[in-house]
Amino acid sequence: MFGKVRTSLDGSLLAGVLDRLSEVDKTRAARYPGDAGGRQPVHTCYVPADRVTGDVAADWGAAALATLEEHAPSAGAFAGLLGLPDDLAEAVHAKVVAKLRREPVEDLRIDFEDGYGVRADSAEDDDAVRTANLVAGWTDPPPWVGLRFKSFDTRALFERGVRTLDLFVTALGRAPVLTFPKVTDVAQVRALVELLALLEDRLDLGRGALRFEIQIETTQSIVDAEGRLAIPRFIAAGGGRVGGLHFGTYDYTAACGLAAAEQHLAHAACDFARHVMQVSAAGTGVRLSDGSSNVLPVGEGVREAWQAHFGLVLRSLAHGFYQGWDMHPGQLVTRYAANFVYYLRHAEDDARRLRAYVDRASAGVLDEPATAQALAMSMRRALDCGALEPADVERLCGLSERELAALARRETS
Repeated sequence: MFGKVRTSLDGSLLAGVLDRLSEVDKTRAARYPGDAGGRQPVHTCYVPADRVTGDVAADWGAAALATLEEHAPSAGAFAGLLGLPDDLAEAVHAKVVAKLRREPVEDLRIDFEDGYGVRADSAEDDDAVRTANLVAGWTDPPPWVGLRFKSFDTRALFERGVRTLDLFVTALGRAPVLTFPKVTDVAQVRALVELLALLEDRLDLGRGALRFEIQIETTQSIVDAEGRLAIPRFIAAGGGRVGGLHFGTYDYTAACGLAAAEQHLAHAACDFARHVMQVSAAGTGVRLSDGSSNVLPVGEGVREAWQAHFGLVLRSLAHGFYQGWDMHPGQLVTRYAANFVYYLRHAEDDARRLRAYVDRASAGVLDEPATAQALAMSMRRALDCGALEPADVERLCGLSERELAALARRETS
């Protein structure tokens, strides 16, 4: 393998070190498998369970289109309202309209927690079964649908949350997306994992079918009682079932003692929590979602609410949070507008750098393989949300969807 030159470290010594490192490598590979692959929704729409009737996604899309038609019916009006550059305004406006007609909601969460409140047990039982049957009957559901059940904070909440979870999954007969709120201790995660395994066995769903998102909305979900970062232990306790970490803006900022006026996504306390989420989940395949804005585009406040939401979504994207919460149909307009602006304004430069990396040519920036992977993943997200079409990617960087996917998984050396 090597030429005959004099060295000071013998092969048997190196073999012993290598054996120890091999175990480290195996553990790391299992703990950090990388991105899960596939599409990630750009948002999660929360709707209280009692308001889930008919075709929720179509209703939200129609309401968003009506608000857009009333307040920004043209590309010029839209550009003026959101401060869009002239070269993007027409394309973004057209893409928002098309998205709201084709797929207004990417991820729907039927809420039995804060948005629903405490009801009589019979009422929550009825809503759990009714909404599950409704979802089962939809012919064109959103790509992701699930529920948020009550937390495990107290005995009463635990019993009510588990009953609703059981009723919903049993009536649905398949695995929905699950959102686990207000987690404060790793024991709660272990308890949920135990219950999900039992549900799978009794409903013949297949082991591991029921996965969940953990809401990061307590200070204890960032730093535990012993001063350790809590999220890595939550993910490990999930046993491969944790699919996402979702930030809860208002519970978290309230827990930090912030005054009501300071409880917003752009506060530095939220940045700290998000950065902990980011470093804790990096490489694990667990995806991140930012929280919500409670400034709703209604009445006379549509313009101001849209501007605030648009800026917050762009800020989240810049921080590497590619998903967020939407609490009102009007927020779909600025959710998609911000995503389309973010990806379109970077598309040409990203494509040029990606093409140069593939061709081993100079593009004025010397990119590493990890950066090329990030460029490919950004292009993939642009495709997934509708900012770009496959033909756009081929035109910009000469790569097919398959080649782009390979780069995103770093299959090309």
